[in-house]
Amino acid sequence: MRDSRPHPINSLLGDAADTGRVSLSKIQQRAILLLKLNRAVNALLPTLLRPWCRVANVRQGVLVLETANASWLMRLRYEQPQLLSALGTQILPSLSSIDIRINPGLARKQELNAQNNDSGRASCRPLGEKPRRLSVQSAASIRHVAARSEGKLKNALERLAELAGESANPASRGK
Repeated sequence: MRDSRPHPINSLLGDAADTGRVSLSKIQQRAILLLKLNRAVNALLPTLLRPWCRVANVRQGVLVLETANASWLMRLRYEQPQLLSALGTQILPSLSSIDIRINPGLARKQELNAQNNDSGRASCRPLGEKPRRLSVQSAASIRHVAARSEGKLKNALERLAELAGESANPASRGK
């Protein structure tokens, strides 16, 4: 059963080995270790891989890395032997292996960061893809085809031509 009574702050911050609980100082030390490992791994990775990889955990001599998708996982596997040897000699001598896992949340986080860096512009396109634009000449050609069409196709072509931003058809400028 959980002990939900209030505890003195000293018992939370101090060494709680005698009570059988994990103290906040141990949690803080663990978080600092993971941050240092994350910085070290990022320094060893190629620039292209850095945003798509992070240290998730270290347990029993196994470093757990997270990556965004299977494509980045395969690229990271090529770097795995170099990471293992460099981290084993420099930072974690007890490191025996590296486990790589996929965390789709990393891809969403990178997409949100990219959207925020686009100076507030809303974007639903994949990361790194340029926005598509329809030229005025293309819109005129599409309207020409729409004039010869009928029904749903005509409506769809006219909506597509509207994406040009400026109307290429002088008759529709008054709309």
